[in-house]
Amino acid sequence: MEEEIVNRVKQSGLIQLDLEEMRIPGERIFLDIKPQLFMELVLKEKDFRNFLAEHDWANYQGKHVAVGCSNDAIIPTWAFMLLSIQLSPYAKTIVFGTLDDLEKTLFKQRIDELDTQDLVGARVVIKGCSKESVPTDAYVQIAQKLQPIVKSLFFGEPCSTVPLFKRKS
Repeated sequence: MEEEIVNRVKQSGLIQLDLEEMRIPGERIFLDIKPQLFMELVLKEKDFRNFLAEHDWANYQGKHVAVGCSNDAIIPTWAFMLLSIQLSPYAKTIVFGTLDDLEKTLFKQRIDELDTQDLVGARVVIKGCSKESVPTDAYVQIAQKLQPIVKSLFFGEPCSTVPLFKRKS
């Protein structure tokens, strides 16, 4: 006689959240201002404005863009503001910083939009393994969002979790 296999994970009532599934789709681009610098040190306003006027901004249509400089140079704030103004009609998202900064911003946006109504009083596991990298900041943000409302919070896989928080009765 065969014994029935019992799925204890399913019976546990744990709700699993996979941050990888929250990734906002779309191409990510780093728009580096370095090529616009004179001798890779100085930004000349006239040359920069010529670049802005001649550049094909339509290449950024629907994309997520981080603007910054890969060179250690002092760039005036207005230069990044001008870039963002040019990008606004085309880019889906614009941030100042690196591609990592962009990814953090996109995850924060998705976490802020997350409907947590079904998670009130729940036992929640934040999935730990993912195929694509999820910024550590996203895990911190989701913990901060869920901690005030869940019964308990875990990290890992439902079969092997690390307890993070348990509401005192």
